[in-house]
Amino acid sequence: MKKIRSYLSVAALALSLGLAGCSTAGTSTGSTSSVSGTSSTAATGATAAVALGTVAEDTHYDADDLTWDAASEVAVALADGASSVAAGSDAVKVDGDTVTISAAGSYRLSGSLANGRIVVAAGDQDTVRIILDGASISSADGSPFVVQSADEAILYLADGTSSSLSDATNYADQGTDAPNAALYSKADLTIAGSGSLSVDGNFNDGISSKDGLVLASGNVSVKAKDDGIVGKDYAVLLDGAYQVTAGDDGFKSDNDQDEGRGWVLLNGGTLNVSATDDGIKAHNTLTIAGGTATVAKSEEGLEAQHIVVSGGATTVTSNDDGVNASGGSSTSGGGGMGGGGMEVGDYSVDVTGGTLTINAQGDGLDSNGNAGISGGTVVVNGPTANNNGALDVNGELTVTGGTVAAAGSSGMAVAPGDSSTQSGVQVTLGSPVPAGTVIQLADSAGKAVAAFTTTKATASLVFSSPDIAKGQQYTVYTGGTATTAAGIGAGSLDGAKQVGTVTAGQYTASQGPGGGGGPRW
Repeated sequence: MKKIRSYLSVAALALSLGLAGCSTAGTSTGSTSSVSGTSSTAATGATAAVALGTVAEDTHYDADDLTWDAASEVAVALADGASSVAAGSDAVKVDGDTVTISAAGSYRLSGSLANGRIVVAAGDQDTVRIILDGASISSADGSPFVVQSADEAILYLADGTSSSLSDATNYADQGTDAPNAALYSKADLTIAGSGSLSVDGNFNDGISSKDGLVLASGNVSVKAKDDGIVGKDYAVLLDGAYQVTAGDDGFKSDNDQDEGRGWVLLNGGTLNVSATDDGIKAHNTLTIAGGTATVAKSEEGLEAQHIVVSGGATTVTSNDDGVNASGGSSTSGGGGMGGGGMEVGDYSVDVTGGTLTINAQGDGLDSNGNAGISGGTVVVNGPTANNNGALDVNGELTVTGGTVAAAGSSGMAVAPGDSSTQSGVQVTLGSPVPAGTVIQLADSAGKAVAAFTTTKATASLVFSSPDIAKGQQYTVYTGGTATTAAGIGAGSLDGAKQVGTVTAGQYTASQGPGGGGGPRW
């Protein structure tokens, strides 16, 4: 029976972070096939950022669905003009090169179709499990894999196997509700297993679920003319390795009609995205709680109404904004005008843990509402042009913990606001220093307390960490040597040049509350 689910709100998701959980990897034991092993998170005994129990409550995901009796599997051998089904099953029909599955159960597919299709047309209370065991399916006039109806479809990638799906460049049926992806589902979709899958979306999208999507594991590569991976109600990555190359958005959830839906959760595994438009996008909330996410190419790297980074390692490269809290449901409700006269909407960026490294040509970290940093590490290699800033917050940027290093141009620099309880400094250089320059801070005793290595021409640096004491004066140096990770670390002042001094907690407004300006040298 279809689960009744309460979808994650922003607050509920944030409160769930840090709870213990386990991840999944494919194994087989005796007559029972299952997903119950270890992962990079569970194997070390470390806690996952969001417990799987919480994920199960708010999605269709159920780890029990990934365990079944191998003896109950129905074997389907795919072959051009000669596909066959094991005797004793009337739930699979073969019509030419179209194979239709009409009932709940576990179906193991092997072989290939050069111009065929797998169709799942089961009941709305049926869970249909498809095991891809070295299956290669292509279509010359549409999608090769379509879930028309079911409660949930599970695509399980058999251990040690490689499978592929490739659709047509032009679909015969382009109606409003017609499939538009190489892997297309109108039902909740789960992808799991330790095998490999390559998906070529030559017409439009690569993988698309018109309901919810959970990526539990798997080694999957997706190339798509339009969007790479889409889950309408939600898109969740629990584990596995996913590589996406997209002509539009990379990984997203786009339900803009139903309250509380349209959210993305990255909780583990690895996601690598190269996109022409947005890298990772949610209509509602985008949460990165664990795993490794890399947006190697994008117009805007991360985009959602609310963006939460609580764990994991995230690296973003963008032609425009790196992290952008905008769009979404509303610009009203709690809105107003910021200190710089800009409208403050219902948008937010919150970093509570993990690492977030941004390389942006536009604004680095941009919120059309407020932003808060209470933990983790945020490094912004921002713009060189003065019409954008490393930090751009319409409301207030509140820093209460963590480490922040935001470098870029000086024309629109934003610094922490009055509500911040952790101090910082703002360095504005008289002229930009080139890429590879070490900028260092030394305390009144002459001890180097922070070092930052630029990756591009830099005229401004905002730095905040627990090592910076409010009201204390720090000497700014350029040069010397430094050992850094993601640009920040420890340095040596040998050979460095003194360029001025700054006082922690003293910021000069250029835009918004407390940003920009500062002493120039």
